[in-house]
Amino acid sequence: MGLLSDPYRRRALSRLLLRLNTPLCIISFLVGLGWFLGLAFHPFALRAYMSENAMGSTMVEEQFVFGERALSYAREFAGHKKKAGGMPVAWLEKTMWNLGLEVYKQSFSRTLPFPDELRERYMVKGTNVYGILRAPRAASTESLVLSVPCSEGQQNNQAVGLMLALASYFRGQIYWAKDIIFLVNEHDLLGMEAWLEAYHDVNMTAIQSSGMLGRAGAIQAAISLELNSDVITSFDVAVEGLNGQLPNLDLVNLFYAFCQKSNLLCTIQGKLQRSEWDSLPAYLHSLQTLLLMVLKQGSGRPQGDHGLFLRYHIEAITVRGINSFRQYKYDMSIVGKTLEGMFRKLNNLLERLHQSYFFYLLPSLSRFVSIGVYMPAFGFLILILVLKALDLWMKLSGCDVEPADQSCDGDTVATEEPRPSLLALVPPLLICHTAGLALYFVPILGQHMATHHFPVSESEAVVLTVIAIYVAGLALPHNTHRVLTGAGSDRGWMMLKLLSLLYLAMQLGCIALINFSLGFLLAVTIVPVAAVVQPTGPKSLQAMLLVLVTPAATLLFCIFLYHELIEYPITALEGWQRFLQAIAEGLLDHHLYGSIVFPFVAFFVYPCWLLLWNVLFWK
Repeated sequence: MGLLSDPYRRRALSRLLLRLNTPLCIISFLVGLGWFLGLAFHPFALRAYMSENAMGSTMVEEQFVFGERALSYAREFAGHKKKAGGMPVAWLEKTMWNLGLEVYKQSFSRTLPFPDELRERYMVKGTNVYGILRAPRAASTESLVLSVPCSEGQQNNQAVGLMLALASYFRGQIYWAKDIIFLVNEHDLLGMEAWLEAYHDVNMTAIQSSGMLGRAGAIQAAISLELNSDVITSFDVAVEGLNGQLPNLDLVNLFYAFCQKSNLLCTIQGKLQRSEWDSLPAYLHSLQTLLLMVLKQGSGRPQGDHGLFLRYHIEAITVRGINSFRQYKYDMSIVGKTLEGMFRKLNNLLERLHQSYFFYLLPSLSRFVSIGVYMPAFGFLILILVLKALDLWMKLSGCDVEPADQSCDGDTVATEEPRPSLLALVPPLLICHTAGLALYFVPILGQHMATHHFPVSESEAVVLTVIAIYVAGLALPHNTHRVLTGAGSDRGWMMLKLLSLLYLAMQLGCIALINFSLGFLLAVTIVPVAAVVQPTGPKSLQAMLLVLVTPAATLLFCIFLYHELIEYPITALEGWQRFLQAIAEGLLDHHLYGSIVFPFVAFFVYPCWLLLWNVLFWK
């Protein structure tokens, strides 16, 4: 306290911070980046363990033997699906009814905000079919879900067959204490969103549905199954949900435990776990897995149907059967036993999964990084903005002048520059945020006008309008502050940069609490350049750096990085096409499912970046 109350000591501390500000920022960036890279190192990650006592043992004996029946159901489903030209609703209802389930169907429709050219759909109509197995040993107060998406073509037929075989087997068991819902949803995420909204009697995305005629208890957990072959060689688990939400880690550990029990190969991000950990290739393998999870989580897009369950506080994962490692083969009986064991363990739950982690990163299935370990990496990056903001505040207070001219309390003895009014910051703030509003609203509202005047489709018009508004923001008349008294001085841009840095730190800190990966990807790119940008010095170099860290450039870089990590490199033209496709999918994800990534970038990150652009060209 004495150090802060003594004006001379306070002035000495202020000058020390001013002198060491740049070295401290460099050290903070290197430590933050090094901390993140160290998360993939084996000794720094905790060993996965089961926190829920009811799921701690896998000693139960699975007895599923309906593997051939599952293949028979799959062939029947494929034939009726081909004959109907879509999901065979009548056949599914009849089959589930014959198995002794309560069978219901739900029709839904949704008009997209603009055509989805990737999946060739605009006005979507479909039907979900689900059967409920009532628990013989309890009231219908709790339930579990096994869902299978009905994909186009010959995909996922085996998953439907296995689900029906499991329903047939589960029907003959008497130990179920929870209802089990067997769901076949059409049109993937759209069908799942329609079913979940109707089940919980809400309407958040303007999907029109026929409502829900039959319900079970409150859903405790869900597993989405995807199989494309009669035999599988490995299981891959997807955990990333909408807006970066993750299921409780115990559910992932349960999947891993039963895969080990059945000697099933299991992967995450499509990568097998290495046996050794004390070598450079093993570290790089873990780092690749970790980076893939960060990129997928940062996109905010659900990586499977399970991702929409998480919004309703329902723990869920997607399990995908892969047929790639030819030396290993597993039939439907082994796969069915694994799912049977998982459902029997979930059946033992006395309460919702809550004891394990909800915020984590996975360098492998046997190791995890908790929020308390990975968050300091982000904190060191945000510290750069705080240090630079403190540096600007002390300069504005006059702590960088001689003691005879300044008391460091804001009482200047002789002032040469007029002190700018806060009114000088209003025009740039209004213009930058108006550009953000235009980026969000104009592409969707103006698509029909664009198609009327230009030879483009609706989806092309939306994407090109987004790019046009994004680029046009660089040419907006940011220098309207020059008409105000004192705004053209150095204090003017310093005040604007101080505000921009604090604004950026606040929004990155908020988004990191919801989606760490998105916050970290934005912070590691934009923070270093935001700290150094100023109207003095080489403007061309600073402008180029500022353009390279814009959110659009970050997205393009992440696309190339992702394909390098999955060992499927793409050309520059393919990268550009995927960039345009990612923009369209980002808008659709927001309007169809409620993803917050696009509005976050449009309302906050892009205007803040324009403020930094304004600082660079301050006159």
